[in-house]
Amino acid sequence: MDNQTQPNPIPLQSIPPPQQLISDLKHHSNPSKIPIRPPKARRLSSPPRPGPSQPAPIPTDSSTSALTNTTAITNSSTAITNSTATTKQTGAKGKRGKEKNQSQTAREYPLIIKPLTAPGELENALRHLRNADPLLANIIDTYPPPTFESHHSPFLSLSRSILYQQLAYKAGTSIYTRFVELCGGEDAVLPDVVLSLTAQQLKQIGVSGRKASYLYDLASKYQSGILSDETVVRMDDRSLFTMLSMVKGIGSWSVHMFMIFSLHRPDVLPISDLGVRKGIHQLFGLDELPRPSQMEQLCEKWRPYRSVGAWYMWRFVESKAAPSPRMTAAQDGEIHQQQQLEQHQHQLQLLEPINGIGNLGACIWGQ
Repeated sequence: MDNQTQPNPIPLQSIPPPQQLISDLKHHSNPSKIPIRPPKARRLSSPPRPGPSQPAPIPTDSSTSALTNTTAITNSSTAITNSTATTKQTGAKGKRGKEKNQSQTAREYPLIIKPLTAPGELENALRHLRNADPLLANIIDTYPPPTFESHHSPFLSLSRSILYQQLAYKAGTSIYTRFVELCGGEDAVLPDVVLSLTAQQLKQIGVSGRKASYLYDLASKYQSGILSDETVVRMDDRSLFTMLSMVKGIGSWSVHMFMIFSLHRPDVLPISDLGVRKGIHQLFGLDELPRPSQMEQLCEKWRPYRSVGAWYMWRFVESKAAPSPRMTAAQDGEIHQQQQLEQHQHQLQLLEPINGIGNLGACIWGQ
């Protein structure tokens, strides 16, 4: 026992302090596989409380709980992202679908304006004008109600308007009759037929080269699809005025006459017509012929039946200008010269060929 070799004791100076041991353990690669307790995972949401029909959650260790929570958070984030994307996509599709439906609705259901020839519409117009303007009511009671009987196609009516420009009614009627015969009848006055006519053929029946170019331009816009009888009938007043004004030789006065006497539109005020201007001048006792802006203001109360008011202005001017049986031939000649002078001045003012006779519009359109 005494001869047995004793182990050498470990000197106390060689044992490191506890703080150093802990530090070395943290930075070491842990070759001895010493289990190190992982840090606690931070719980983001409290687990649901068990209800009466819900089993209590199975407790897990901290590592499994952390992994479960992380997976749940990831899945929730993915679900929220997918939901947001789906919502945006659905919203975008819904918006595009709504715009598409609106455009289809506007295309399939255009604004249809009830013409004055519709049942009961003229009676509504007369009732409204009597109540809105006492001055006009007296004229309405003096004359028979207006008639709008022209039922020509829009293309034929516009061609007729071009042919009558800068001509007396009798001369315009003669040229128009020969033009219809050249085409093969009123039903044959179509864009393709007009384009097939040569300038020489039109010249032989009295159509000038300039008017021939106007007819060709109108027919070309019909042939290309810019205009058609169907779209002209369905277009609202403002769009129709814009589109027809693009045709060579068709100005504001021609468009207004076409809208009143061919389409029977109820709310058209021909501000450039001399007869309507003179009628408003006499009706309201103005010092001079009204300007367009003044006409709009004075006739605002006639809406939405200003076309009927304009018709009565023509009748009113005709009655004032009609010569009395006692009037001498000299006085009759003075009136004729005055009408010619007014016609010439009006043409220079508006830069559009019209006649000074108050009811020329009605004559051209077959009224």
